[in-house]
Amino acid sequence: MQNAQRSAVKQSPRLVRSIRRYGKENMGIIIAFLVLVLFLSINPSTQPSFLTSKNVFNVLRQISTNLYLACGMTMVIILGGIDLSVGSVIALSGCVSAGCVVRYGLPLPVGLLAGLAVGLIVGMCNGLVISKTTIPPFIVTLATMNIAKGLAYVYTGGSPVRVVTKEFQFLGAGYIGSIPVPVILLVIVAIISSLIMNKSRLGRHIYAVGGNPLAARFSGIDVARVKFLVHSFAGLMAGLAGIVLASRMYSGQPTAGDGAEMDAIAAVVVGGTSMAGGSGKIGGTIIGALIIGVLNNGLNLLNVNSFWQYVVKGVVILLAVFVDYLRTQGAKR
Repeated sequence: MQNAQRSAVKQSPRLVRSIRRYGKENMGIIIAFLVLVLFLSINPSTQPSFLTSKNVFNVLRQISTNLYLACGMTMVIILGGIDLSVGSVIALSGCVSAGCVVRYGLPLPVGLLAGLAVGLIVGMCNGLVISKTTIPPFIVTLATMNIAKGLAYVYTGGSPVRVVTKEFQFLGAGYIGSIPVPVILLVIVAIISSLIMNKSRLGRHIYAVGGNPLAARFSGIDVARVKFLVHSFAGLMAGLAGIVLASRMYSGQPTAGDGAEMDAIAAVVVGGTSMAGGSGKIGGTIIGALIIGVLNNGLNLLNVNSFWQYVVKGVVILLAVFVDYLRTQGAKR
């Protein structure tokens, strides 16, 4: 009993230091997030419904698929790359998962694993080409984006694959207690991603390769292996997002995920990850995804035209990139 108490005492200062370090590293975006929440909380047009538990869980459910993508995208961008294929992988994995259940009568776990496998395979293909060649990740993932999108349309014939079973719908639209299942998955994905980046050798290697690939190679890091694993993980997260989105929409749709890669990149950039590679945190990405989600929700509550919402999000991304530019220039001086 006394040993357990001593252990708790030792761990609590470490936890406090971690929380303080997290707050210090993400102070700017945390303040921006709190200002946005405060504005929407006191605005007469949004105040009645914004801070209700129903709306809070609705926002968390909506950002869940984006955050799955953003966790993988954070690693890719820290590595100095980009992945444009994740939106199309959402469509393909969702359609394949739904098709396995509806068309082939396979058990639900098999259908879910098939959707995850699709995402993983696409990610592995990206990682293999990027790690073994000098072709820029932008070009490689642009190609696989079109391939995955085309395969989704070929597989479905352009029509949704509808699934009406409650078991399939549980993953995207179900609850455990009063908490939506996608939100629980969101927490699990965020914890796993944070552990990879902060507590594992792979995480240290990702930062090293993103900061200076040549120096990382000379220090004995297998750069090709790191790139392969990171892009495979990003593909797996896209597969998970596709399954959850298909479950929430009760169907696998070839148009699902259109533009999802842009929202993921926006969350990563707003969260403070440098597009130049070598720096960034999963914690920042979580706040970035929350800012994007709350911003979308607030614009909807304010009845802002959907066309103008694209403009607002574009301005937010541009400001985030500009802040990153100023920070980089300041560090050089």
